[in-house]
Amino acid sequence: MALKVQYWGTGRRKEAVARARLVPGQGRVIVNRRLFEEYFPLKAVRVNILKPLQITETAGKYDIIVNVRGGGVTGQAGAVRHAIARALLTADGSLRPVLKKAGLLTRDPRVKERRKYGLKKARKAPQWQKR
Repeated sequence: MALKVQYWGTGRRKEAVARARLVPGQGRVIVNRRLFEEYFPLKAVRVNILKPLQITETAGKYDIIVNVRGGGVTGQAGAVRHAIARALLTADGSLRPVLKKAGLLTRDPRVKERRKYGLKKARKAPQWQKR
């Protein structure tokens, strides 16, 4: 029984959390047991997600299996990109300077601001009238 080589990476963005698994293969991407193109129909989002593979020139080397939960489309896309970058780092540590320079290893810290009492949203105040 041969052990299958696989590399894991966890990525987060807003409320989304993604776990990516890189397995040596032909370059197929599966997200939540669905085809990549089916799960993320927008081309701009798909290009953004595959940026770590383009920058490191590892586009056809790995099959990528991703589980992602929480958040919306943009948050999930950012989480998947972060997870892929981290998984590539575990696969080959020499890629770190390239990924770091592109800003792909940095977790985006922006999250939704909490709602404050007396306000309708985080900063939106109710309409004010003089009389």
